[in-house]
Amino acid sequence: MLPDIDSLALFVRAAELRSLTKAAEASHIGLAAASRRMALLEHRFSTTLFERSSRGVELTAAGASLLPHARALLVELNQMQAEMRDHANGRKGALRLLANTSVITDTLPDDLAAFAHHNPDVQVVVEERWSEEIVRALQAAEADVGIVVEGTVADGLETLPYCMDRLAVVMPHDHPLAAFPSLGLNNVLDDELITLEGGASMTRLLAAQAAIAERTLQLRVQVRSFEAVCHMVAAGLGLGLLPERAAQVLAKGLDLTVRPLHEPWATRRMLLCLRKERGSTPSVSKLLTFLCGRGHLPEATNNP
Repeated sequence: MLPDIDSLALFVRAAELRSLTKAAEASHIGLAAASRRMALLEHRFSTTLFERSSRGVELTAAGASLLPHARALLVELNQMQAEMRDHANGRKGALRLLANTSVITDTLPDDLAAFAHHNPDVQVVVEERWSEEIVRALQAAEADVGIVVEGTVADGLETLPYCMDRLAVVMPHDHPLAAFPSLGLNNVLDDELITLEGGASMTRLLAAQAAIAERTLQLRVQVRSFEAVCHMVAAGLGLGLLPERAAQVLAKGLDLTVRPLHEPWATRRMLLCLRKERGSTPSVSKLLTFLCGRGHLPEATNNP
């Protein structure tokens, strides 16, 4: 009897996350059900796939051998489902794109609108996620293309430069720092700050830079969205830290001022990423070529 696809997908998640508990959560099933699936999978292969401990799970030699086969099978299944969905909907191509909040509130909407105008036969379904979540989904063949911030660990994925953003400070218009055209991180470290929650790559970057300066971030509020950061700032709870262009859009109507951080590290590059085998798919190739050609990067950066 062949192993079922859901169990193989759970196995891949557990191997990548090194935790059956986290894999169960990502698969939206209970831990007991996940354990039964893994036990059945090991029974079907007549071998142990994981070494289990209080720290999580580690692949056995058999599990390490199974992992690339399971990943390849999931990729093929994903492609099959996409092609069958296209036939059902009368479209030649349909892509699933996962993107971080920075590009969704900046360059991506206009780029996708232009792509749709020039490629009406290809539908792009977009979902917003954290960069680390995007990488895990791509590795598990749950999406076609992702956009993540540079520095995100993307083992096994190809990356291409897409665009850049710069971090900035969001403040009430009458704050003393609003008089300066740009700021350094040290200028705001004495204030209470409002940031995205700790799992966000931007928050980790800010904390790391504060540590280099032998300071700490005085975090008063941490939220999950850019909009929430701006509303907290407008309520007088502290200074916000966000990508500059997204902050400029969101600050309108809230009587807020946005000032960029001038340090080089505050400029971040966004990367398109995908599994290597997906790049040969015609609709994926069209999207990548289009996005890379939108001119969001200096010429030298855009052609590494």
